[in-house]
Amino acid sequence: MPLAPEPITADPPTSTAHPLLTQSWLDLAFLHWAVDPADVSPLLPADTVPDTLDGATYVGLVPFRMHRVGWFRLPGVPYLGTFPETNVRLYSVDAQGRRGVVFRSLDASRLIPVAVARALFRLPYLWSRMSISHGEDTITYTSTRRWPGPRGAHSRITIRPGVRIQEPTALELFLTARWGMHNTSYGRQMYLPNTHPQWPLHRAELVECDEDLTTIAGLPTPLGEPASVLYSPGVAVRFGRPARPGGIPTP
Repeated sequence: MPLAPEPITADPPTSTAHPLLTQSWLDLAFLHWAVDPADVSPLLPADTVPDTLDGATYVGLVPFRMHRVGWFRLPGVPYLGTFPETNVRLYSVDAQGRRGVVFRSLDASRLIPVAVARALFRLPYLWSRMSISHGEDTITYTSTRRWPGPRGAHSRITIRPGVRIQEPTALELFLTARWGMHNTSYGRQMYLPNTHPQWPLHRAELVECDEDLTTIAGLPTPLGEPASVLYSPGVAVRFGRPARPGGIPTP
């Protein structure tokens, strides 16, 4: 019998003593739209269902700067491990009650990390031309896809970060307090746990959003105005070993 979903909390899980991967996520914009769970369900891995809040689930468009990806306890790589990224993600829960995210696409500007992530973890990474630029009080993220396509798939997002959030709403916690990823790798269902400090979150104003990444990822169109726009300066992240259904770590 499926277990009830775990509680949503901003408090991170126990620190990963022997991390598989380390990295930092910096200068993040979180754009989210409410969607019908029936539209999302066919896009999720087997043994997961849409995670919902008040009957709705969400699609997220999240541009940010990946910083110094590293393996195990080795120092993060400064050049190959540092690059802009933009992901389209959905919200999932499995039979063990573990809440997570499912990535429909991950555009990144470094070809070697894209190739490694596609080969080792079967993640939908895509090589794109990308930039992050800071204005006087705004941040602009741009992305144009190169490989494997469709070539020209794009996003241009500009936000204006506001004041720091002291008490996140239930929705803001639902969208950001995620401690794992569901994925299918070589025919096996996997859950990859992560831990990091509590998010420092700011509400933000959306100045510009021109993108087709969400529709190419299989989401309904048009999405309209986002239900939530947030910004975070970032956190340092550790990923643990992937686990199969039932919570058993892979060898």
